[in-house]
Amino acid sequence: MAEIPFLVKDLALILMVAGVVTLIFKRLKQPLVLGYIVAGFLVSPHMPYTVSVMDETDIQTWADIGVIFTLFSLGLDFSFKKIVKMGASPVIACIVIVFCMMMLGISVGHGFGWDRMDCIFLGGMLAMSSTTIIYKAFDDMGLRQQKFASMVMSVLILEDILAIVMMVMLSAIAGGSNPDGEQMISSVLRIGFFLVLWFIVGIFAIPLFLRSVRKLINGETLLVVSLGLCCGMAVLSTKVGFSSAFGAFVMGSILAETIEAEKIIKLVEPVKNLFGAIFFVSVGMLVDPKILVEYAVPILALVGTILVGQAIFGTFGFMLGGESLKSAMRCGFSMAQIGEFSFIIASLGLSLGVISNFLYPVVVAVSVITTFLTPYMIRLALPSYQLMEKHLPCKFINILNHFAMSHPSTQQQSKWKSLIRQMVINTVAYSILSAATIAMMFTFVLPLMRNLLPGWQLHWYANALTGLLTVVLISPFLRAIVMKKNHSPEWKRLWVESSINRIPLLFTIVVRYIIALAFIFYIINYLSRFTNALIVCIGAVVVLLMVASRHIKKRSIVMERLFIHNLRSRDIAAQVNGEKRPLYAGHLLDRDIHISEIEVPEDSTWCGKSLKELHLRERFGIDMSSIRRGSQRLNIPNGDTVIFPGDKLQIIGNDDQIHKFAQALTTELAPEDVDIEKREMKLRQLIISGGSEFLGKTLIESGIRDKYNCMVVGLEEGRENLTRVLPTRVFEKGDIIWLVGEEADLQKIQEKS
Repeated sequence: MAEIPFLVKDLALILMVAGVVTLIFKRLKQPLVLGYIVAGFLVSPHMPYTVSVMDETDIQTWADIGVIFTLFSLGLDFSFKKIVKMGASPVIACIVIVFCMMMLGISVGHGFGWDRMDCIFLGGMLAMSSTTIIYKAFDDMGLRQQKFASMVMSVLILEDILAIVMMVMLSAIAGGSNPDGEQMISSVLRIGFFLVLWFIVGIFAIPLFLRSVRKLINGETLLVVSLGLCCGMAVLSTKVGFSSAFGAFVMGSILAETIEAEKIIKLVEPVKNLFGAIFFVSVGMLVDPKILVEYAVPILALVGTILVGQAIFGTFGFMLGGESLKSAMRCGFSMAQIGEFSFIIASLGLSLGVISNFLYPVVVAVSVITTFLTPYMIRLALPSYQLMEKHLPCKFINILNHFAMSHPSTQQQSKWKSLIRQMVINTVAYSILSAATIAMMFTFVLPLMRNLLPGWQLHWYANALTGLLTVVLISPFLRAIVMKKNHSPEWKRLWVESSINRIPLLFTIVVRYIIALAFIFYIINYLSRFTNALIVCIGAVVVLLMVASRHIKKRSIVMERLFIHNLRSRDIAAQVNGEKRPLYAGHLLDRDIHISEIEVPEDSTWCGKSLKELHLRERFGIDMSSIRRGSQRLNIPNGDTVIFPGDKLQIIGNDDQIHKFAQALTTELAPEDVDIEKREMKLRQLIISGGSEFLGKTLIESGIRDKYNCMVVGLEEGRENLTRVLPTRVFEKGDIIWLVGEEADLQKIQEKS
């Protein structure tokens, strides 16, 4: 037989070891991520007492694939609309925490005398809390339904986004000789440009493509198409100078806005878990015990930095975001660990060759220690608050709470602010589309035109044709820049309210007109030798014709409506299926009261009982606003409403009430049937004898179903097929009937016949 390749042998080894170790960690109720890291250490060359991986290069390739699929799945859970709906509070908290922790990490690195790039990457690693570990800790401690947990989740989503941006920035810093000033600004602008461009184009094209082939797509093809789009965007991202992980995340965020998002998430989950496990195993393979012993002091110092830093800066950040002191401390203490993104950033540094070899195992050790301490830090938050409340003046505590609760993000925005914000977003989006179209035309179409029309004296034909085609393509975008929002409700109200508003309003049109003119100027100036004055005149006329053209207006409106429809398709589907949260969820009067949704387990003892029988309000103090059952929603259910398995119960209450409710729902389960093997259904033949209890009785009178829990499936009359037994048919001597039932019940019937 042919020899099995080393890749297969290594893969078999790491998966078997990872399987055994993760089962142990599952038994110990520890995060599986730590199990994968331990498994990686056991199969690494640094562990002389076990079998080691033969080819680490191949495993690293698989790990890189794991990073791509992990970030793709992260993108699927992300939504730009969610970020917009979050408001300013999580954004403020996230920025404060990430900035402060990054500066703290850089300072600690400098304190130990490490290289500048080591310090910069260390700051990035320490700034990223672990989404996986916090989710696991909240689940184990029954805190997922509490209000502070939802705020932590929002900040974690934003941290993941910043981590993606940070990876791109760190790559730019690592590749440049001077990581300051102009290079940083250009990197940020490039990230913003491509992020907006890909998102707009993706939302416009991909849902349209999926709708057109919906009848042809099943689970298998949808998985292949999704992973193909992911890998394609990863390759495209590397072509324009970004990491493959960045491209995978962008594609995931695009697919997250489609109707098929939920299906894709379920299909991709096993693939992500497999390759993600390989990635974390590869993380453990880089752990060197000698380095851990040598750098024991820095490891302990970094652990203390994370615990104390997140407790202080995390609390401060959440307070700036509008949380009370108590809630802010619970949020800040919960984020005192590092995890998966820290490993990804460390892997990036190693692949670029800009960080020292010792930094990776040091970060892994810090992550393991802080992960084990996470539940204790979460529990420590309330005693710490009580201690502060006891020793600090009540007036000072009230000032802190008042400062947090009166965050300006809760104030109503002015009409001017709303209008300007919409205009800026509109102008930036269409400007990026216009710039991308011009770049594509000048890069690919212009050389093609010149090749089709050879000779320098004929280049002006090619230039003129390319320029005309470019203007035609970007005309809907330029018209939208100038005219969009000029007839919006905010514009009309401001125009009518005061004549003073009219000059600024007209000025916004002039500014946007100049922006559109600048694009036309650039095209003509690049492709011709006209004087600037002539170009300006031509450009002004062209823009006026665009604004006046009904055809261009229609094209612009159709394109925008299609984009909005694609962007809202998932929300529309959620509304139809009854999956959308009620609007009042964020506007409850009492800050301690919030809405939560909990699914009924399949083996819950509540199933089959009415709300009246369960006495939920008396037991827990909660109110049930609705029940989501499949695609149906039962609003304001009455006492006669029966609970079914899989029902999603929307309840209103405070943290303690919801916690007790969730705990009772998940623990009050039907006992496991230990004799399930004995309840196997069997088919058996029964002959009616002269002394049978069933002789002379009808099927109904016999009690075979009601008394013995069995079912007559047919009567044998010497034919090929069994004859159906009517309920009024009287059993006679010699009848051969076939019964279905459990073994014990069939035995009882046998004795009676």
